[in-house]
Amino acid sequence: MKKLLSILVLFAALATVKPASGCTNFLVTKGASTDGSTFLSYCFDMHTHYGELYFWPDATYPEGTMLPIIEWDTYKPLGEIKQVRQTYSVVGNMNEHSLAISETTFGGRKELADSTGIMDYGAMIFVTLQRAKNAREAIKIMTELANEYGYYSGGESYSICDPNEVWILELIGKGTKIVNSKNVNKGAVWVAVRIPDGYVAAHANQARIRTFPLENGKTSISSKNMEKIFNSEVDVVYAHDVISFAKEAGYYNGVDKDFSFSDTYHPVTFSGARACEARVWSFFKGINSDMMKYESYATGHDLTNRMPLYIKADKKLSLEDIAAWMRDHYEGSVLDTRAGMGSGPYGLPYRWRPGSFTVDGRKYVKERTIATQQTAFWSIAQCRSWMLNAIGGILWFGVDDAANSCLTPIYCSTTSVPEAFAVGNGDLLTYSDNSAFWTFSSVAAKAYARYDSVSVDIRKVQQELERKHMASVKEIDKKALELYKTSPEEAITLLTDFSVKTASNMVDRWKELDHFLLVRYIDGGIKKVRDGKFERTPYGRTEYPMQPQFPDKFNRVIVEDEGETLKYLD
Repeated sequence: MKKLLSILVLFAALATVKPASGCTNFLVTKGASTDGSTFLSYCFDMHTHYGELYFWPDATYPEGTMLPIIEWDTYKPLGEIKQVRQTYSVVGNMNEHSLAISETTFGGRKELADSTGIMDYGAMIFVTLQRAKNAREAIKIMTELANEYGYYSGGESYSICDPNEVWILELIGKGTKIVNSKNVNKGAVWVAVRIPDGYVAAHANQARIRTFPLENGKTSISSKNMEKIFNSEVDVVYAHDVISFAKEAGYYNGVDKDFSFSDTYHPVTFSGARACEARVWSFFKGINSDMMKYESYATGHDLTNRMPLYIKADKKLSLEDIAAWMRDHYEGSVLDTRAGMGSGPYGLPYRWRPGSFTVDGRKYVKERTIATQQTAFWSIAQCRSWMLNAIGGILWFGVDDAANSCLTPIYCSTTSVPEAFAVGNGDLLTYSDNSAFWTFSSVAAKAYARYDSVSVDIRKVQQELERKHMASVKEIDKKALELYKTSPEEAITLLTDFSVKTASNMVDRWKELDHFLLVRYIDGGIKKVRDGKFERTPYGRTEYPMQPQFPDKFNRVIVEDEGETLKYLD
């Protein structure tokens, strides 16, 4: 009962946000990575969500135990489901078996939300992580939970990654139709596609699965033959009624072989392309030179020129590569947010919300980049098939804006989390001096004031720490593998201590950076630095700070606006 209560309390702590309408996922298969890892990156971007690291210990429950489900978005109790006898430990979006699940919300047709459902998208992720050992098992559990208890949320693209396979599952409810006090539409329609080895995929709040091979008894099956999902040859699974339901609802009237999940349940719009698919395109065109041909689609000018679900990269991707792309602001593209007057005098690549504005009755867009100011937390799940699960799964975790924060390694078998990341250590309305989120947010806020200079200082510390973390992981891997031979418990203690200590040291270093930036950039000047130390005069006084001019293009706008008032008179 105590463990059950702890789960309920944690769900309550999580359930304080609005739908996750701004997330980004990159998926990398074994054959597409430099070291044979599978990778799943996730930015959870939410103005009302706090950056913290969730943790559920493994547990055993009495027969007949019920698990309360509280909506992740609103803290609304949705009902109860049957608890399983044994659950697995979960840290963030990864469990002890090196299984990772994340999402981006596409919403889709509003009338398909099930007001009677119990399983919301948060429960779909975290309940499944506590019950599944691999990606195929996760897909089976998630879809069965939706059908048995009803799916409460809007449409979601789920990324599901284990050490060997990477899948995308796109799922949406079937609405509410009450007959004799029961919702006869309970459940969901969905399609799951395995990303072929050697390929890379991504999604960002726009449904992306289009046509798919229909049931052939070998590589593609419907939910009527769900027991075959564990056949390694199967790489497409779909709800048996995903097409028939669309026809009955009047969404589709074509032949079955031409059915497109995305075009039916979430047709792409200008905003779907420009604010969502553009993030996928920025990643794709950066790793595959042929993807530039989809620029017209990403900018919203040609919605028929849709990108493929997955692609091959020109070269294999490393952890560092994926982290770099999670920090992208469309640099070097037509959408580069460092350019134009919207970036201000210091090249700020962010645009404050709302996502559009109107002038003289005409609506204009503000670009939505991959790295964004409202990120609560972000992560890269690394799953390594050549190692024991307890050691092979690492959740590289960070909080706040990905471009101006740092990743720390959290082993999937860890039995506790760093205090700086712990649930309850502050919230969006409660400052905590030892909270990682508030520490990183303070540094990012300084970057937003003078991005061109401050971001350079941040990048130096970011690279210093992440390179150190990656080197340390190699050493800890060796020690843990050797220790695991004689004592798995001691090995897991070693991994936990390393995860906690490394994260704590990172936060301490970031506090030092915060203090450094405050001193260096106070009052609009930039104090001189040599070899990491502030310069002083021979007499110990502060050197006069640098005071750079605004860029010429910005000065010209000022002159156009108020030049007569500001004109210098000789």
